[in-house]
Formats: sequence, structure tokens, C-alpha cells
Amino acid sequence: MDANELKNYEKAGDIARDIRKFSEKLVVEGALLLDIAEKIEARIISLGGKPAFPVNLSLNDVAAHQIPAVAEKTKLEKGDLIKVDFGVHVNGYIVDTAYSVSIGKSDENEKLIITANEALDAALAKAKPKTKVSEIGKVICASIEKHSFNPIRNLSGHMVAKYELHAGTTIPNYDNEDDTQISEGQVFAIEPFSTTGVGMVEEGKPSEIYRLIGSGAVRSGREILDYIKTEYQTLPFAKRWLIKKFGAIKTNIAIKELLSKKILKEYGQLVEKSGGKVAQAEHTVIVKEKPVVLTKI
Repeated sequence: MDANELKNYEKAGDIARDIRKFSEKLVVEGALLLDIAEKIEARIISLGGKPAFPVNLSLNDVAAHQIPAVAEKTKLEKGDLIKVDFGVHVNGYIVDTAYSVSIGKSDENEKLIITANEALDAALAKAKPKTKVSEIGKVICASIEKHSFNPIRNLSGHMVAKYELHAGTTIPNYDNEDDTQISEGQVFAIEPFSTTGVGMVEEGKPSEIYRLIGSGAVRSGREILDYIKTEYQTLPFAKRWLIKKFGAIKTNIAIKELLSKKILKEYGQLVEKSGGKVAQAEHTVIVKEKPVVLTKI
């Protein structure tokens, strides 16, 4: 990693740490998910970064990919377990971080959160050169199972690279027997998920999160496609963002065409298969003999 790359990662990390502290004040009973997301996204931009993906505000048994739609009125309610998952990029260099909050007192929620945080700390300590990814997964799994919860096995941490949120090597949440070794200077987002459920997610309803995956001729969506290519490149984005710029009718027509031609992909919400509650903890780390955690306060 050269000095310029490191500078961009460090700035993105600085912004992410600010956002973690800032957002904690927003996540309270009665708060609108839409307000939380838009305030976080606006602050990222005001601090000199850009969202690396739409702010995920996933509730209870939804592990990931829940975002508020335009004019959505969903509010946080007592007993909710919310995962606040956001990313920041500076010139394409990405950090990704997440934390969980119990809305009101809940012993189960709070135990799940502690479990995810402990698993993350154990995993980060292993983010050293020549560590096998299966070794990291093993400590995550052991840390979660000792609290009588399950890790989510079909979600994983991931390497990040310039304009690539999921770049190559993945970090499992269990011992998958993968002997791949991580290397000095690689950057990973490590994200344990602890659950009261069986430890698997399945795709739920559409999320309104999209990503550019192809190319081709279009009739009605050319202006929007050009904007996506310029503004987001291959990073995920929200329909809400396009509606703000282009209006609902134009955006909906364009997205329908781009999906039909497989130029865009839409993600589904990821829901715990048995309906178990899910907590998440995540930080981005540079692999070193002494790991450098970019997003930890």
C-alpha cells in the first residue's frame, strides 16, 4: 500500500469514526429510519467523503440490506434490535463499519450485541500476515457459540479495494477449512453476526439497493445510467438517491429497463432463516503484525 492509498483509507476511517459517534445519538425510540439514514449520509458528504453504499438499518431478524425508501415512515420501537451498517469512501478507498443497538432494555438483545462485539475483537486480533481465513472464522464461531448463540454461516467479512466493496478473499464466520492466507497491507471488513436463530440467512423482499453489473444499449435510461457510472461506478446505491435527483417516474422507468437488461442488480433483504434476532459488529482493518483498525473509536 502506497502513501496516497493509506492517506485515503485513513481519511475514510476518520470520517467513519465521527459517524459512529454522531449516529449513536440518532438511534433512539421513535426515530424514523429515513431520518437516521439521510442524516448519516449527509454528514459523510459534509466531512469530505461519500457513502460507499446506502446506510443499512436492519431490524431484528433482518441481518442486512434493509434501507428506508423515499417517504418511508418506519420508526424504531421499544424492543427492536437495529444494525447500523455504513460505509465511507474517499477517492474510491472504502471503509465499512457496523454496530448494533437495543431500543429499550432487553437482556437478549444486549447479550447478542456483546457477543458480536467480542467475536469481532477476537477476529481483529488475528488480522496478521499469513493467518488463514479459516483461523479467523474459527475464533469468531467459538466466541459466539460460548454464549449459546450461533454465527451466521452464509454471511462473511470481505476484502475491500478501490471502488470494490467485496474484493476477492472473504472472511468466514466459522471454520470453513479455507487455507487461504491474508497478506500484509490487505484491507478487510470483518463482520461477525450473532443470532438466536439457526445461523443462516435467506433472501427476503427487495431492498431498493442496486449495483451496476453490466452494460448495454438503453432507450429511456441513458441519462440515469451515465450518472450511475460516473457517481457510483460499481458501488451499491439506493433508488431513493436517484429519485431525489431525477424524480420518481423517470427513475422507476429507467430502473425497470436496466434490470430487465441485466445492467443493474437489485439486492434482497437478508433475513435469518428461522426468524431469530441478529446482532452485527464490523470494523475495517489493515493487515499488519500489529493490525491497524481504521474504524474503531
